[in-house]
Amino acid sequence: MPIRIGTSELDGTFHSQGRALKVVLERQPSLAPVEVLTSDTASVENANRLHADEIAFGFMASNWIGRAMKGEAPFANPIDIRMAAPMNAGPLFFIARKDSPIRSVADLGGRKVVLGPEKSGMVQHAHTIFGVLGLAFTDFTPVYLDFETGADALASGEVDAQLQCPIPNKVMTALSEQQDIRVLPYAPGQLEKLLGAVSFYRRVVMRKDALRGLDADVAQPGVVNILATHARTPEATVRAAVAAIVAGAPELASINALFDGLGALFEPLKSDGAKALEFGGVTLHAGAAQAYRDAGLLA
Repeated sequence: MPIRIGTSELDGTFHSQGRALKVVLERQPSLAPVEVLTSDTASVENANRLHADEIAFGFMASNWIGRAMKGEAPFANPIDIRMAAPMNAGPLFFIARKDSPIRSVADLGGRKVVLGPEKSGMVQHAHTIFGVLGLAFTDFTPVYLDFETGADALASGEVDAQLQCPIPNKVMTALSEQQDIRVLPYAPGQLEKLLGAVSFYRRVVMRKDALRGLDADVAQPGVVNILATHARTPEATVRAAVAAIVAGAPELASINALFDGLGALFEPLKSDGAKALEFGGVTLHAGAAQAYRDAGLLA
């Protein structure tokens, strides 16, 4: 029976990472074959698929995993979910066309803003960000489109801005090559307020020239994306998968730049123990914990 991994929409960031992960995992005879499944709502659907025993692993944003464990909306029931491994820490950022009068996130009031599919994790991030900043969804026009369709709408002028994540991603790269764009900074004090209020965000810096149109370093909130599993997933399966991820971190980064810095995401295990990766209070799967011990990352 194949090891199934839930990702995101076709060519979305989770999907591209899942394809890279497949390459590394299938080198382990006990894990092959690996099947990469797409998903319309990514984090939420993947947690529900874990609950239904349809997949062994699922990509999620770390802000969702605690909700899934507790059965908080939009989850109908508590899910016996477990942490397996971090995947990347990428910026969440708003973009506008370069010729737009929109200069910062503070200028989005009254605008048409693409947030992602209506039940997606991106929309949840938008609720979180705007909630902290005091901007209600009635203060602008939310537009619910996937990354690629939303980027097309921005390029054609049908919408004013789009919430994107992370970089590099295929859609963002293509858009920046065909359309002059601006990554919107936060107004003074806004980013600090957001980071102080939301525990699962961390400050990341989008570096100058990381994509066309990014002509200066700009700080943004970043969220750690993770690979989740279920308590029922066999310990040997999780141990083998996590061991392959730890050992294969450099190769994963060479296959897909989204994995750049993956090794650094394991380092806090040495100083903080298992809690360093237990986002939302979700514990490490026993197989994952053993793999980290085997690698000398966890006492």
